[in-house]
Amino acid sequence: MVEIEVVKGAGLIAAAAWNACAGPDNPFVSHEFFACAESSGCATAAKGWAPHHLVMRRADGTVIGIMPLYLKNHSYGEYVFDHGWAQAYERAGGRYYPKLQSSVPFTPVTGPRFLVHPQADRPSVESALLRGAIQIAESNNISSLHITFAQEGEWQRLGELGLLQRIDQQFHWENRGYSRFDDFLGALTSRKRKQMKRERRDAVQDGAIEVLSLTGDALRPEHWDAFNRCYLATAAHKWGSPYLNRDFFRHLHETMADKVLLVLARREGRFIAGALNLIGTDTLYGRNWGATEDHPFLHFEVCYYRAIDFAIERGLAKVEAGAQGEHKLARGYVPSPTYSLHWIADPGFRRAVADYLKRERAAVASEAAILEEHVPYRHEDGS
Repeated sequence: MVEIEVVKGAGLIAAAAWNACAGPDNPFVSHEFFACAESSGCATAAKGWAPHHLVMRRADGTVIGIMPLYLKNHSYGEYVFDHGWAQAYERAGGRYYPKLQSSVPFTPVTGPRFLVHPQADRPSVESALLRGAIQIAESNNISSLHITFAQEGEWQRLGELGLLQRIDQQFHWENRGYSRFDDFLGALTSRKRKQMKRERRDAVQDGAIEVLSLTGDALRPEHWDAFNRCYLATAAHKWGSPYLNRDFFRHLHETMADKVLLVLARREGRFIAGALNLIGTDTLYGRNWGATEDHPFLHFEVCYYRAIDFAIERGLAKVEAGAQGEHKLARGYVPSPTYSLHWIADPGFRRAVADYLKRERAAVASEAAILEEHVPYRHEDGS
């Protein structure tokens, strides 16, 4: 006998129980990360992210499944864009918001959206949690449920249960057994290899800019202060309202410092740019960038090249560099699909979205095929 309940905050769920289901591989689905986002005030009802996490327990109280879930009254901070859907539905007389969103707040990183205890049957737990989420939507006249940046297996299994399937792409770097950065350079075409060497040299301006890669005990409050200044400067310029705050970074430092790689650039004794990454079991996840000064190629060095350096040093298989950015292709990052799933209550609206997604999937596949022809790696014949 099992029961499913709605828990309105990660802090109300025991960390050990959550992490037993989440597993150790992806830091973004850990209890610590959700607690950081919520306890800092970044992902709260006041910000349009009302926690409605589904928790599935056995009769003895053992947590065997968790579906991170938020009731949202907007579509910001998701990176799988449905603003057009909302506008179309509301023009037709419907009410799109609130909606249910299963994702990691402000984080376009693929990972499990159904956290299942290793001793439980994954398909049955997934389907039960999905039914629970849909029941909440139906009982409260909620327009839709969105499960974004899901794992491919979840996408396939839940697609078979009738959810609408969406595909997009990001750019990821893959470690092909490199033991040092020069090995990676050697896999590139001559032109791209020369370009990358020049960019790395010009980024640090012959030593005038120092770049530090900090993790674990090397991190200090002053590093977070500096990164926060850089992040706010760039976020305010790009979006007007930054998603994260200094309290979020404080919680991250206190609970996840060993999972953090903070890359900071310093000129004349002042930190001027930085990039936040989280470290998984086999993947480095690039997240946030910020700068108070603009210098040619510094963004590439801090965000992409130092991430590759770290991944090679740690023997990590992959670097995920976040959403968007075809400019990453020239830096050795290749197209990689991302997956999301959608449940729409209104039958007519559902048919319209299904038709759109069919055409969108074809367009994404076509674009990926074109981009694959422009990857910077040498062919097997050495050309």
